Order: sequence, then C-alpha cells, then structure tokens
Amino acid sequence: MWAVVAPRRPLLAAAMAAAAAGLALAVAARRWRRRRPVREVLFFPSPPSCTEALLAEAAGPGAPVQPCPCPLPRNDCSLSRLLRRLLSARRSLEICLFAFSCPQLGRAVRLLHRRGVRVRVVTDAQYMGLRGSQIGLLRHAGIQVRHDQGCGYMHHKFAIVDRRMLITGSLNWTTQAIQTNRENVLVVEDAEYVKPYLDEFERIWEEYNPTKYRFLSQGQ
Repeated sequence: MWAVVAPRRPLLAAAMAAAAAGLALAVAARRWRRRRPVREVLFFPSPPSCTEALLAEAAGPGAPVQPCPCPLPRNDCSLSRLLRRLLSARRSLEICLFAFSCPQLGRAVRLLHRRGVRVRVVTDAQYMGLRGSQIGLLRHAGIQVRHDQGCGYMHHKFAIVDRRMLITGSLNWTTQAIQTNRENVLVVEDAEYVKPYLDEFERIWEEYNPTKYRFLSQGQ
C-alpha cells in the first residue's frame, strides 16, 4: 500500500514569503538610492551653454518645442545643474536675492509659477529697478514679490525648494555673475540647515509686508 505524501505547503509558503521580503528590500534599497539627500557644490563662472531644451522640457507636455538655432554648446554645466534643481520644485519655491537678472533663471521661475508652484520672492529695493532685472517680469506673471525699505541692502542669496532643499552661496542670479565671476553655490537637503533659512525667509517676508511700507517720513 502506497503512502500518500502531503504537499509541503509550509515550506512553500516560507519560500514565497522570503522571496517577497527580498523583493521588498531590493525595491526599498533602490528607492533609497534614488532619494539619497542632495549634496552638491557648484562653482562659477559657468561656460556659456544653451539651456533651451532643458527649459522647453520643463514647460510640460503639449508645450511647443522648437530646435534652438543658437550656436552655443548643449553641455552640462553649473548653470544647467542649478536650473534642474530649481525646476524640481513641485509645491513651493522661496527666493531671497540681492540681484536677479539672469533670463534663464527668470524663465525657470515663471515656468514653475505656471505649473502651480507657490513662488515667493524677496529682493533689494534699489537693485530690483535696474535695467535687465527679472523682478518686473516675475510680478507681471503674478508672482508675489516683496522688497526692503531700510537703509541697508537686502543682501541674502538663497532659495528653498519644496521646504526641503536649500540653494545658497555667493552667487547673485545675474548673467555677469554666472558667466564672469568666481562664485559658489551649495545645494543641500538637510533639515538642520533648511529650517533656519526658512525661518529667516518667513521673518523677512512678514517684515516686508506692503502694509508696513512707509511712504512719508515720520516728520511729515
């Protein structure tokens, strides 16, 4: 009489569970590698390069894309890397800058605004009115801009992407600084550093509230 051998279901179940756990660990490890906190240092001057394809891609599906006829190379450079970090914003972008006249960076900020990202800009009152400044274009696009009224300069140079990525350094966002000056930019995802900059931005944003502007001297 032949003995009936029962299927080894417990062993099969254990093997399947182990395989599923291994797959889950592999997926988690892959995600961790993809989302490793950003640590990047950019140095300027950045060689002239065409960023049209990068900006056109950021405009989103359905946006007209035409080949750029300019003779500039399409190389990766500090400016293109800075643009990519800015264009990664999905929810918010806070900008605190002394001078802002770079057309490529201005266009990137307006693209983010059109994509629904909440953009707020703090800048220096004296330099915002200079020829070539992007501030007027940002305001015309509907972006909130506030400026100082004090006797000193609003000399900060930083931006915060999605309240988690800090972009800061010596760089003013001007074409001259990007193409000519020796400058540096640090890009970092670290809450310990992001939070103080966020707090400083919110403090200045409230201090520069237009309802607090003084248009007449106290003696008048």
